[in-house]
Amino acid sequence: MSRAHHKFWPVRVPHAIEPPATALPDNLLVNARRFPQRPALVFLGQTTTYAELAAQVARLSAWLAQRGIRKGDRVLVGLQNCPQLVIAHYAVLSANAVVVPVNPMNKAAELKHLIEDSGAVLAITSADLSAEWLAAGVAARDLLVTRMAEALPGGRAAGDGLPPGWADWLNADIALPAGTTAWAEALACTATPPTLDVGADDLALLPYTSGTTGNPKGCMHKHRSLQHNIFAGGLWANVSHEDVVLGVVPMFHITGMVVIMHGTLAAGAALVLMPRWQREYAARLIAEHRVTRWTNIPTMVIDLLASPQVDSFDMSSMVTIGGGGASMPQAIAERLWQRWGLRYMEGYGLTETAAPSHSNPYDAPKQQCLGVPYMSCDSRVIDPDTLKELPVGEAGEIIVCGPMVFDGYWRRPDATAAAFIEFEGKRFFRTGDIGYADADGYFFMTDRLKRMINASGFKVWPSEVENLMHAHPGIAEACIISAPDPYRGETVKAVVVKRAGHEALTEEQLRDWCRANMAAYKVPALIEFVDSLPKSGAGKVMWRALQEREKARGG
Repeated sequence: MSRAHHKFWPVRVPHAIEPPATALPDNLLVNARRFPQRPALVFLGQTTTYAELAAQVARLSAWLAQRGIRKGDRVLVGLQNCPQLVIAHYAVLSANAVVVPVNPMNKAAELKHLIEDSGAVLAITSADLSAEWLAAGVAARDLLVTRMAEALPGGRAAGDGLPPGWADWLNADIALPAGTTAWAEALACTATPPTLDVGADDLALLPYTSGTTGNPKGCMHKHRSLQHNIFAGGLWANVSHEDVVLGVVPMFHITGMVVIMHGTLAAGAALVLMPRWQREYAARLIAEHRVTRWTNIPTMVIDLLASPQVDSFDMSSMVTIGGGGASMPQAIAERLWQRWGLRYMEGYGLTETAAPSHSNPYDAPKQQCLGVPYMSCDSRVIDPDTLKELPVGEAGEIIVCGPMVFDGYWRRPDATAAAFIEFEGKRFFRTGDIGYADADGYFFMTDRLKRMINASGFKVWPSEVENLMHAHPGIAEACIISAPDPYRGETVKAVVVKRAGHEALTEEQLRDWCRANMAAYKVPALIEFVDSLPKSGAGKVMWRALQEREKARGG
């Protein structure tokens, strides 16, 4: 069926594609044969070729099989952007197992739920994070531990040219906990790698996402849903093996994982890895490696343009720049265009949709816009109560149908049933986001049906933060709301009732406790102590009333 946006569709791109019938490791193996000596990964000056990457994946997958990892087993991977993360992902998949990506900022209380809910049998992490994993209850024998600089010559990062403090961080000599397996030991395995016997319809990925209530839920993605967006992304952006991609968006996140890591390696292109964001170093990498494509979040572009050295940045190699997670401010998009002639391409997607379900056409983008439904994707706007489709320009809930949509929530048939509706004979996912489509078929988001805070692209689910905060002995009640932030877009605010006997509890003390017990991006930037929280007749906290009050205050 023809849609309004098809008249703006890139002429070189089909409206729908058939995903490969193969599993993800096949993408790497094909390019290791095609381009054995081409750079696959570049990390702090060290290059790993496609042949070298495939060989390291084979050795680690052999170790995993020897360790007892079998088809369908879940393996947690909690690392920052580095070659070891890429090797770990492909090795787990090559061992016919399932990757459970983990945010390395997570603390023990957050890790504990992921470990128990996924039923994972092994975790792969770095030495600086191992204490949190042990505190979460992982047995030392079930930890495979690396050091960040282990992928570099001599196992050390040279201080020259790195941002201040990076060499000390990367070279920190943290002793591996007794009983854990060292990365070098696993990669020295000489056993025969296992036979790849998973295909498109086998489970590949179990990323966790939170929601309006309860703990985070695992999203079941089979190889086919990931493969769709990997190959669709390459076609949409006209990617080739000659491209050089900057990988600074975290690859534990669905966008970094699918679009940047898997997408780059499926194309046979080079992936330049940054373990952390630092604007001058990012600009240097773009210039030195002639980076052609950079997927990011808008705050990175804002920061880059704010650098005192911005006039010296060479961005002439860049072909495309874009991203999502938060709206790109109009003024920043205009500065990007005026300075470097680059149009920021916004897109939209969720963990449940393997990242993009919508994207702006490169030939006809609109600013501060989600874009049009992606290849093979059908998306509508419906009334969230009547479930009837709404006319052009009228705001309602955005729903999505297509091969990129996940199968459902891990061991949560109730949540899965609530997340889908049947519409025109097809199974559509309810995004929980409120928006509208214009007369050209472009989608715009206006609000959220789900209670969620978007801080610089990091999704913060208030119920999860509230659950964590209630473990503090001085908190009787807590309600998390969003507050406007000029840089992050939104930030986290906690409205707290102190428990009797803890009247001396200060904002600083509570914030320090939060930093020790939850990922940094979830920690409330603002804390307001109150005598009581507004409640409904049924006794439920009226978070919306607090949110409206915050909005009326102007933050």
